[in-house]
Amino acid sequence: MALGVFGGFSVKAMIANGFFADPVRAVSSGGCGCRPSPFRGKPVWRFWTEEPRRVAFRSELAANALFLLKWLALAYVLEALLVTYVPATLIAGLVGGDGVLPIVTAAVVGMPAYLNSYVAPPLLAGLMDQGMGAGAAMAFMVAGAVSSIPAMAAVWSLVKPGVFATYLSLGLSGAILAGLAFQLAV
Repeated sequence: MALGVFGGFSVKAMIANGFFADPVRAVSSGGCGCRPSPFRGKPVWRFWTEEPRRVAFRSELAANALFLLKWLALAYVLEALLVTYVPATLIAGLVGGDGVLPIVTAAVVGMPAYLNSYVAPPLLAGLMDQGMGAGAAMAFMVAGAVSSIPAMAAVWSLVKPGVFATYLSLGLSGAILAGLAFQLAV
């Protein structure tokens, strides 16, 4: 929760200082058949009553489905390669010991890995048995929860590079801060 509040206030401060005026990538070349700006006026929900709107809807649906399929397929292939070919002993060797460097390394290594509630405890227990410190384990777990290869691919495909860099840097710095705080508490 603290990481979400930290990220939210950071982005709010950036917006107040003029950042992110136009954060979204242009994705679609077609139109939806609605008003020039979908954020003005009253929305027209019954698109199916007009043939041009049905055609536009089908076209946009197909374009969005292809867009999602392409990026998600790439993301899951990359994640499968990561999980299959990067052994846990290599990760434990990189993040073993106490101090700031193992925590930073754990956050960087943990960011592309997706850690759900079923995988995280046994994986982190095994890494800690191999020498990973408690703060590094926390940073690894938080970074993996903040972002994964599929999440990064989704964000990258939708926003401009500056927004993506902010997303990654806030997630990474939050994971490092969580690891440092946990290390101090233990």
